[in-house]
Amino acid sequence: MAESQNIEYKESWRDEYLKWICGFANAQGGTIFIGVRDDGSIVGVKNAKKLLEDIPNKIQTGLGIIADVNMHTKNGLDYIEIKVEPSSFPISYHGEYHYRSGATKQQLKGIALSEFIMRKTGFRWEDVTVDNLSADDLDEESFKIFRREAFKSGRMKDTELNVSNAELLSKLHLISNGKLKRSAVLLFYSDPQIIQNGSYVKIGKFGEGADLQYQDVMDTSLITIADRIIDLIYMKYLKAKITYEHDRRVETYPYAREAVREAIYNAIAHNCYMFGTPIQVRIEDQEMIISNRCILPDGWTSETLMEPHDSIPYNPDIANVFYRMGYIESWGRGIQKICDECIAIGADLPRYEVLGNGIRLHFNALQSALIDQTKDPKYQRDTLADTLADKIIALLTESPALTQEELAESVKVSVPSVKRAMKILSDSGRIVRVGGKRYGHWEVK
Repeated sequence: MAESQNIEYKESWRDEYLKWICGFANAQGGTIFIGVRDDGSIVGVKNAKKLLEDIPNKIQTGLGIIADVNMHTKNGLDYIEIKVEPSSFPISYHGEYHYRSGATKQQLKGIALSEFIMRKTGFRWEDVTVDNLSADDLDEESFKIFRREAFKSGRMKDTELNVSNAELLSKLHLISNGKLKRSAVLLFYSDPQIIQNGSYVKIGKFGEGADLQYQDVMDTSLITIADRIIDLIYMKYLKAKITYEHDRRVETYPYAREAVREAIYNAIAHNCYMFGTPIQVRIEDQEMIISNRCILPDGWTSETLMEPHDSIPYNPDIANVFYRMGYIESWGRGIQKICDECIAIGADLPRYEVLGNGIRLHFNALQSALIDQTKDPKYQRDTLADTLADKIIALLTESPALTQEELAESVKVSVPSVKRAMKILSDSGRIVRVGGKRYGHWEVK
């Protein structure tokens, strides 16, 4: 019998073969024969009786498991059979995790090790607790955003929200044994990269090929990112085509806002942060691509995502927080909602692409909403979207002393939305504050 995924031959015993036993235990189990050549011929071992006593002790001491160790004799030659059963929990040898794959043994490290431990224990990277942070260290603004959105969504009552931050985290299952989970830090800490580099969202506007025209890196808490990212994309990165129906101005964007919103929230909620790769939003004239890392359920493909399916979030705790805020659904209806929003504006259905542990969602631009880019490419590249920003510009041109609250009331949006819009306008130099906060005014450039 030749060597295979479950059979290994060794001519003599060495303690390093405990690594092979570890690999079998972590995989589907297997058998090691001592005193047998690679071709399966018996050469025997001289100290078979001693090995029959030593090997079981070394396996139990070094690996913490029990294996059947038997001695056989053929043609007057003694050889040893070690039968290893698959373990239901991860087995290590001197802190190393080995795995039998095919006819070879691999040492698991990094991401592969994290995935292996998660499969064996159901314990995710995001569930691990942190020692150097407490609820008092988290971002108060993130808690304000959560409470506001959770109350507005109707998915949490005022009595549930009117508690201390620590109590709220406990209700959301973000504390374990009195310590914050990594998921709590990702959601509520102002710099989540303290626990993992790459825990942020990157937005880029591209021309042809690799021509990156401008970009933003949003590296604050996931809740703050979710609160601001859609306004940023639609004010800075996209331009609406303006038409008129009778005397009514109509603004049409090349991508359905609610579809993009749902897709980005899904990417943030279901991202696998242990990879250390940022979520990316690539915006071109003809396409928008949203990319994130993921570990899909076994057997799932890009086709599965586009079909009716159960909701199986990779990050249940993060997904629960976004659900409470009304940002995502809990019944696997998010992708259907994305498709419905695209159909509503007459755009193509989105397309999912699964590449290893990465997933990309492609939105094709609505052709009827595209603006001729050849007329004034510099203007198209350097100005803000012609929406809320232009409304604020128009109001400030007529009444430079308007407050942010008055502007919000006039354009029928929230004060935070006006503040974000005015910050972008101020940063880009389109408006400048003259005088103090109380008696000053805005000057439109």
